[in-house]
Amino acid sequence: MDQAIIKAAAAIGAGLCMGLGAIGPAVGEGNAVGKALEGMARQPEVSDTLRTNMILGCAITESTGIYSLVIALLLLFVF
Repeated sequence: MDQAIIKAAAAIGAGLCMGLGAIGPAVGEGNAVGKALEGMARQPEVSDTLRTNMILGCAITESTGIYSLVIALLLLFVF
């Protein structure tokens, strides 16, 4: 009985982890790309710099989503 409760709690925790952990990076990346495109439209001469910074920022932001995926997988398969 106790093992079933622990597995159920781990599954709920993994779902919450991915549900909440995926929203932040998605909003952050969408905001970053939107602002970078806005900047490129206003000043096309700095588009290379903006693109490089945008890709770097998206990679750093995506690491948060990957961390939440790792935690969710640990919750599912360790407990």
